[in-house]
Amino acid sequence: MSVKLTTSQYEHLKQLSNEQDVIAALAIDQRGSLHKMIAAATPGEASATAITEYKKIVSEELTKYASAILLDPEFGLPAAHARAANAGLLLSYEKTGYDASEPGRFPDLIENQSALRIAEEGGDAVKFLLYYDVDEGDAVNDRKRAFVERVGAEAKANGLPFFLELVTYAADQDSVADAAYAKVKPHKVIETTREFSDPRYNVSVLKVEVPVNQQFVEGFAADENVVYSQAEAAGYYKQQAEATALPFIFLSAGVSNELFLAELKFAKEAGSTFNGVLCGRATWKNGVVPFAKDGEAAGKQWLQTEGKANIERLNAVLADTATPWDSKVTVED
Repeated sequence: MSVKLTTSQYEHLKQLSNEQDVIAALAIDQRGSLHKMIAAATPGEASATAITEYKKIVSEELTKYASAILLDPEFGLPAAHARAANAGLLLSYEKTGYDASEPGRFPDLIENQSALRIAEEGGDAVKFLLYYDVDEGDAVNDRKRAFVERVGAEAKANGLPFFLELVTYAADQDSVADAAYAKVKPHKVIETTREFSDPRYNVSVLKVEVPVNQQFVEGFAADENVVYSQAEAAGYYKQQAEATALPFIFLSAGVSNELFLAELKFAKEAGSTFNGVLCGRATWKNGVVPFAKDGEAAGKQWLQTEGKANIERLNAVLADTATPWDSKVTVED
């Protein structure tokens, strides 16, 4: 079984990939979190101009080494125009965060955006982020599933691949970073991966978390913090890959560059058939402070040195670990 793409979707997916049909993409569609990072490094409020400018210099300096870049249309269009000629472009369709006015972490779309406009802005894909807890019940989850159905249909109608980013949580827990959530995370991630692999959603590529919290895996955690043995963790990576016939890529989820690379190596050894990455903060987050404190030149200097090194290390690991997506795709108009 493979995902069925139109010729247009397939050609755009090729533009987002490297010569090996692996997605080696950079993500900087963060809005609220980037605002907080810049504000924390400077006195006073972070301006929209600063957010836009940082995205732009990240694009200028790092898309030379990436197959594509993910940006948002609210602050990221100048960065889209500054990207390297060979780099594809994904644009976010969702508002940052989620609706906090009611329980359920419901998504919302950017009001003046559409899949047609993403195509007109030169985008090669529609990206949509969904927070999902498989155990939250249909009162919440059926609304979310219908939402994804609409976005997938709209992307396909406009000839663009649909990248669905899935971020899991537990509605009955406050944190996703502690051992309590680590124990339920494999179930949440694997079943969410399975659900949105259904053809009804018209997803082209899943952007997913790794199925464990690697910091609680034997060999990565202090002995008293171990939640999973190495064998258990490897089994979860394999189960996630077996839960989908779609191309899928990993998100970095804010972990360090070193830990993200270790996760990719672990995934490969476990038999995961992942097809690349959309890597964000693990590549560029440590450049925010020099940019915010010392200005654009300092930010560029960090990106040209440390940022470049981060992405080159990532590309080297992907060459040894990621699987080309071509075997998972059928072109059918």
